[in-house]
Amino acid sequence: MSRQIHVGNVPVGGGAPVTIQSMTNTRTDDVAATVEQILRLEAAGCEIIRCAVPDLAAAKAVGAIRERIHIPLVVDIHFDYKLALEAAAAGADAVRINPGNIGGEDRVKAVAAACRARNIPIRIGVNGGSLEKELLAKYGGPTPEALVESAFGHIRLLNRYDFDDICVSLKTSGVPNTIAAYRQMAQQSDYPLHVGLTEAGTPRMGVLKSAVGIGGLLALGIGDTIRVSLSADPVEEVYAARDILKVVGLRREGAELVSCPTCGRTKIDLIGLAEEVEERLKTVDKPITVAVMGCVVNGPGEARSADVGIAGGDGEGLLFRRGEIVKKVPQSQLVDELFRLIDQI
Repeated sequence: MSRQIHVGNVPVGGGAPVTIQSMTNTRTDDVAATVEQILRLEAAGCEIIRCAVPDLAAAKAVGAIRERIHIPLVVDIHFDYKLALEAAAAGADAVRINPGNIGGEDRVKAVAAACRARNIPIRIGVNGGSLEKELLAKYGGPTPEALVESAFGHIRLLNRYDFDDICVSLKTSGVPNTIAAYRQMAQQSDYPLHVGLTEAGTPRMGVLKSAVGIGGLLALGIGDTIRVSLSADPVEEVYAARDILKVVGLRREGAELVSCPTCGRTKIDLIGLAEEVEERLKTVDKPITVAVMGCVVNGPGEARSADVGIAGGDGEGLLFRRGEIVKKVPQSQLVDELFRLIDQI
């Protein structure tokens, strides 16, 4: 059980539900564009949002952004400690830094003091691509042991200045090293963990790597807040995170789709039907399971645990509820009839 921190009004760790994060890809100093993107992310299910703060203009925009959104805002700071001070004063709910790259210890002390005065937690973001040179030399690369040692070094630095309101992440772009690093960190400390893979890739491989890496850790009981990093619209990150939480059994919000892989018996456009149902289910908040099956003979039985579903025939299909057939419907009407049945649940 990790200790608990609060990012704005959202608890992280200490038995709180695992939260979903994402990061904007707009220019932070473009307040209108950034707010518009965050509102879309909120609608998709994002619960904590992070914005890059590369310069003073971005730091000064934090307050205006924070006033117009409904979820906590984390600022991402590198190199210039003054940006952290400015963003904290502007109303940021948390600060993500690597304490080792913002300058001398007096600067770390200043950031710690500013965050402590405002009850703002700090996420120590250890990244395999930016580890300290001495650790890379010691371990021969960004190994799990190097990541963990880096994290504890940064923790000690903040502790030195009476700051312990900390969350930790240890990200690499590889699944085995990331899992090993988080497992070691979880064994050695009780700080809440922000779990993710960095530079995971485009949606196809990025979602797969995140499902294995993040999902594997969550299945082991490791992780308090997650971010799926994709080279895509950030909304896709949120959808992927929601799906991962469902698959590992940590959430029941929204609908879950199950569908068969098709075979030579399939006489209906099952793939097209499944894709259409999946897209329309994104707006369904009910905690239900929906099945799309290709065979009218076995479909209802195979998907008996589903709340509702359709099973294809030859140009038509069966609509069923909890394994019981409701009626036969032409293929062109199957999806609409399915969602009418969902509306009745």
